[in-house]
Amino acid sequence: MADNGPVPSYRDDAIVLRTQKLGEADRIVTFLTREHGKVRAVAKGVRRTSSRFGARLEPFMMVDLQLHEGRSLDTVTQVETVGPYARAICADYAMYTSGTVMLETAERLVASEREPSVQQFWLLVGAVRALAEGTHAPGLVLDSYLLRAFAVAGWAASFTDCARCGEPGPHRSFSIATGGAVCGRCRPPGSTAPAPETFELLAALLAGDWQVANASGDRHRREASGLVAAYSQFHLERTLRSLRMVERGSAPDEQAVTRAQEAGA
Repeated sequence: MADNGPVPSYRDDAIVLRTQKLGEADRIVTFLTREHGKVRAVAKGVRRTSSRFGARLEPFMMVDLQLHEGRSLDTVTQVETVGPYARAICADYAMYTSGTVMLETAERLVASEREPSVQQFWLLVGAVRALAEGTHAPGLVLDSYLLRAFAVAGWAASFTDCARCGEPGPHRSFSIATGGAVCGRCRPPGSTAPAPETFELLAALLAGDWQVANASGDRHRREASGLVAAYSQFHLERTLRSLRMVERGSAPDEQAVTRAQEAGA
């Protein structure tokens, strides 16, 4: 019998994005890893009550993984918990729904498997940690994550200078297709006109200025969420399914979403 040699294995930090059932006791787990990008792997026997690492392979968990390489799917052989964020997030509906949008967005932005995406990995880890710690409102953490994730992916929005000509702001109009704030000369038909406080909030969320973000009012948070949701879905060119689950009390302003989507069409 031919000796094929040892099965290659590797170790990496990862955050669990999604799980799906496989057979009677296994699961396919989708990870975003620090060094290997998006990876799908089989966790054998993880659905049995006797599994030694079943709870460690739930969405939102940050883990230290060891995997064996496979032809189509790798196999999880060892898991150590690094950040046990799932318990706190899953116990709070607003946290859970906001976090689910983050995980779905990360999986879509990192489209190809096994292509390193270190910035997206650390950005997601930081957002999930902030969500679990509860230091900021879940909707603010979500919108900040989305703006930063799309900036890393190459779609950075401008909320001060004109996104088309660069004229210093502040400006009064917002165009998704153009990339954010637009001056009077560059304003395309159908642009929206958010409140000045909404522009300030959006800029703060992108920059990580939590003092400004936390001091914002509910009206401007709703308007900002509507614009962020529309901006995200425009660039993904598809609907974020999990966005519909976001708690109604902190949900995006539906009229703002509709107006912004129509303007970007």
